[in-house]
Amino acid sequence: VIVCHRELTNYLSWAGRLYESDRGIGAPINTPLFFDATVTSLFLPLLAGKQVILLPEEHQIEALAELLVRGVDLTLVKLTPAHLMALQGLLGETASAVRARRFVVGGEALNESVASFWRDHVPDLRIVNEYGPTEAVVGCSVYELGLRADPSGAVPIGKPTANTRLYVLDGDLQLPPVGAA
Repeated sequence: VIVCHRELTNYLSWAGRLYESDRGIGAPINTPLFFDATVTSLFLPLLAGKQVILLPEEHQIEALAELLVRGVDLTLVKLTPAHLMALQGLLGETASAVRARRFVVGGEALNESVASFWRDHVPDLRIVNEYGPTEAVVGCSVYELGLRADPSGAVPIGKPTANTRLYVLDGDLQLPPVGAA
């Protein structure tokens, strides 16, 4: 996918402010470099003068679990819901030792039941659901999870990021009237 510099700059400027990339020590890279989620983990810390922590490609999720409970103040960790479930299985009750300011979750639909484990075990952790196709430079909408929600439901994709608009179209690619299902 070809992404224009303007869109990348817009995303990084917006995300740097929302995710407070000037705080903490930086972010780990726990996804392959060609995965669009790496844009957040790689460029945000570097633009803020923070560390990028490269995790070994083999046993990456185990290395991430180890890093999360090491006591370092991570700025953010960009994850998929599958990562969250794998980390939950690896860390279990020791998840309460996680030191990260924010989990930014994307890549697939986030279910509230997955997020609730992390809210229960790491109450100071902010969890953000970031939605967007690669063509939109990682994220085009964002929803920060609150304290409680229906554990059986999906987490909303939220509101558009800065300088973007979201359109909901019907089956004929037309704008439906407001309130239409």
